[in-house]
Amino acid sequence: MNVDEIEAGRRRWQERFGSARQEQRDHTTLSGTVVEPLYGPSGPDARFERIGWPGEYPFTRGIHPSGYRGKPWTIRQFAGFGNARQTNERYKMILAEGGGGLSVAFDMPTLMGRDSDDQRALGEVGHCGVAIDSAADMEVLFEGIDLAAVTTSMTISGPAVPVFCMYVVAAERQGADISTLNGTLQTDIFKEYIAQKEWIYPPEPHLKLIGDLMEYVDANIPAYKPLSVSGYHIREAGSTAAQELAFTLADGFGYVELGLSRGLDIERFAPGLSFFFDAHIDFFEEIAKLRAARRIWARWMRDVYGARTERAQWLRFHTQTAGVSLTAQQPENNIVRTAVEALAAVLAGTNSLHTNALDEVLALPSAKAAQIALRTQQVIAEETGVINVADPLGGSWYVEALTDKLEEQAEEIFARIKDLGSDGTMTSGLLRGIEEGWFISEIADASFTYQVALEKGEKKVVGVNTLTGDVGEELEILRISHEVELAQRELLAARRAARDGAAVDSALARMVAAAERGENTVPPMLDAVRAEATLGEICNAFKPLWGEYREPARF
Repeated sequence: MNVDEIEAGRRRWQERFGSARQEQRDHTTLSGTVVEPLYGPSGPDARFERIGWPGEYPFTRGIHPSGYRGKPWTIRQFAGFGNARQTNERYKMILAEGGGGLSVAFDMPTLMGRDSDDQRALGEVGHCGVAIDSAADMEVLFEGIDLAAVTTSMTISGPAVPVFCMYVVAAERQGADISTLNGTLQTDIFKEYIAQKEWIYPPEPHLKLIGDLMEYVDANIPAYKPLSVSGYHIREAGSTAAQELAFTLADGFGYVELGLSRGLDIERFAPGLSFFFDAHIDFFEEIAKLRAARRIWARWMRDVYGARTERAQWLRFHTQTAGVSLTAQQPENNIVRTAVEALAAVLAGTNSLHTNALDEVLALPSAKAAQIALRTQQVIAEETGVINVADPLGGSWYVEALTDKLEEQAEEIFARIKDLGSDGTMTSGLLRGIEEGWFISEIADASFTYQVALEKGEKKVVGVNTLTGDVGEELEILRISHEVELAQRELLAARRAARDGAAVDSALARMVAAAERGENTVPPMLDAVRAEATLGEICNAFKPLWGEYREPARF
């Protein structure tokens, strides 16, 4: 790119930056030096066409021309434990302490579509997240929190659609205008088969439900994002950065193909797809991974799927610091790890961020640990000056080389996935890779390679295989009493006794009949939720029709 082209691009960016919304704040260094909103090349640079300007295709440097000067990332703390009342209190604390959005962690029975009184839920209720059995629980979860005014992310995939319906009904009961709701639902079933293993039905019925949700949201709740495509769990399962990048974007392409197969307009539904990435401990690799993700997504959306508007080409993503990087040994070190990982996400231009607490390797976070994690983001935002400049590492020889390398590796993996399929689509390759255990095998190999490097001491983890002396005192961790489960089961029984059982049965029957006819299941599912059908009842109603998924044995 020559000097004239660079200067023309700079003027174009300046015009867009000048018209963008900007927060009024101090944009000087700690010593008083004025910081420009963007830095770029002053002479010819052959690489710059691939890097570009913030807010312009290919969006390597961010989707907004003003970076964080217009709007800092959303501070979104992941929380959920015990019953809905206890978690509601934690949410109010997070919001009072300056959190900008909520992120719901559900317990294992809820994640698997089971009620708290299911025999397979014994001993698990409320332990890894909050127990949600019905719309009544969802009402309590958000009591005193205006759902029309706060964005909420819900991390759940297998039973995502009925949980979404409970969220909508809770908002209705608050008196909210449902069409204005804004938030994110994970819903990403591909990554469950690839990594996390929380599914209910075989892949095709789950894709049917996801397609129904995409249609419903597109028509009724345009600001809501029905799919958060999650690479986080893929990385936490042991993948490399390149595998996380490629598997996640491939999943996203599969959902684009699903939307197109439903006849949806890509310019309308693509902006409702968001992403969820891991910010691991290798600082520069993580920055490069996230920058490459934006560039790859924009190019595929434009050149493969035909998206023409910028919004449809944008990759918007949430980031969470790496839970798998935390250590039970010397847990105070986890504060440092989380800060480094959070800074990497911010320098890469994340749209929202969750910082893990120092004790999450041992248990759900205590109130104090959660507050430290929240303050970590706030220190980065308020004290470091990183929000003053869009893509401050853009043009770094190292960062740009890593970005290019990860993009190259991802494209190689895309080709392998498509080769697995039978019709040239990404969806076909994804389904075949799941069926044959290809994804599981790839992640297992990467995880084993890293474990060997740890055991040989080639990779160092402070407190684990180097510098292993004792540091600090034993932590007091949050423990969930068995009384929570007993109380939740009693509450569920009382709610079942108080509702109109015939109305529930009728609503569930209409919901299944809609599925049998190939109709959208969300409207009748909302009716079932309004009648106080439970999560387990809704999920179980489809099992005679669709069956349950059993993962093939792998050796």
